[in-house]
Amino acid sequence: MSSTPPIRLSRRGFTFAALAGVGVTAAACNNAIGSPGAATIDARVDATLNEMFRLYPNTASLAEQSAGMLVMPLVTEAGLWLGGAFGRGALRVKGTSVDYYAVTKASAGLQIGAAQYAHVLFFMTQDALYNFRRSPGWAAGADLEYVVADTSESIGTDTDRLRKPILAAIFGRAGLRIGATLEGTKYTRIIP
Repeated sequence: MSSTPPIRLSRRGFTFAALAGVGVTAAACNNAIGSPGAATIDARVDATLNEMFRLYPNTASLAEQSAGMLVMPLVTEAGLWLGGAFGRGALRVKGTSVDYYAVTKASAGLQIGAAQYAHVLFFMTQDALYNFRRSPGWAAGADLEYVVADTSESIGTDTDRLRKPILAAIFGRAGLRIGATLEGTKYTRIIP
């Protein structure tokens, strides 16, 4: 009866595994947005907003009450030991794109899979919008309040929720990863 020795990863093996994970993540980050030009991003933002308003009617009133919205039409997230996410979108103030942003996220740990989703951040106060725009790289924290649940059900927009400075909607998910969250996601202004 032979016993199988435990797997030990040498430094070279660990480096290979890490590079393979980064390669898979980088390949998944080509999220089919195509040309990063402003017109392409704006067209995708329009389509994303129309779809969100159709699926979750309560978000239309949030959009009207917000000081601005960051719309990310397609974020691709993938991981194999190391994970990451990437996407591009636009910041809309009063219906007009005023800036363009890239979203990135990195993670480590036991993870396998890929997913794509859209998300919108509603800046409910001028201060929240100002702080976001002035930050060289704003990172989403655990204090975000979600208005579209992870189960794809719309959550009510009660008065307490509307007092939160930033609200988030994640929708249109496809793929093998469950429990999409924006925590740890970084947004950086880009020139399309």
